[in-house]
Amino acid sequence: MEVIITEDTAQIGVLAADAIETLLRRKPGAVLGLATGSSPLVIYDELAARCDAGRISFRQARGFTLDEYVGLPADHPERYRTVIDSVLVSRVDFAPGAVDGPDGLATDIPAACAAYEAAITAAGGVDLQILGIGTDGHIGFNEPGSSLASRTRIKTLTRQTRIDNARFFGGDVDLVPTHCLTQGLGTIMAARHVILVATGRTKAEAVHQLVEGPVSAMWPATILQHHPHVTVLLDGAAARRLQLADYYRETYRSKPDWQGI
Repeated sequence: MEVIITEDTAQIGVLAADAIETLLRRKPGAVLGLATGSSPLVIYDELAARCDAGRISFRQARGFTLDEYVGLPADHPERYRTVIDSVLVSRVDFAPGAVDGPDGLATDIPAACAAYEAAITAAGGVDLQILGIGTDGHIGFNEPGSSLASRTRIKTLTRQTRIDNARFFGGDVDLVPTHCLTQGLGTIMAARHVILVATGRTKAEAVHQLVEGPVSAMWPATILQHHPHVTVLLDGAAARRLQLADYYRETYRSKPDWQGI
């Protein structure tokens, strides 16, 4: 696990976009795992700018979103397929239908989850997965207590997650759905490279557990300690509880330019 404590959030966007640009130049048909929420927005802004400038193209790429609320109407603005289209897909040059997500309106939920897993596998698996992290350590919607080997399935959202997400629903927690479909921790772990982004003081404890705590289902993101290629991009506020913060900074400062992330 590589931990990079950045000077500002703009640097997070640049570093992550550099990795994605390098991947797409090497493999134009790469498969990207796309997270929603506020953390990845700086990445998507940078990718859109590079696409506009002709530096990067998604024409042959595929994308798979992490999760979806269950039961939100197809035209609801907080449906994650709508959100990812707004913040990224409509701003770059993905081919029509190239980005898929779990079907939160499916009548047969287990079948929809199995079909989503099969679609990821048929695409060759995820080359690079973008993640945020919840204040309770969830990734995707894998809440505390989730199986560390789980696959795409339905989950009940914790009260804390619904409170955290109420800002997207006019501040009313009762409007936040109680259930979601999410890629499992086992699904996420199958990605070949994971870039996790965390910013702000409220994420500091989750980041501390992720990087320096024991692996535990109580902090689901800690399973990433067992992944062979994880990059954690942080601002100073999110890194404030890291005991080895000075070491992480020194390690990054002395890293050769050719190495990338």
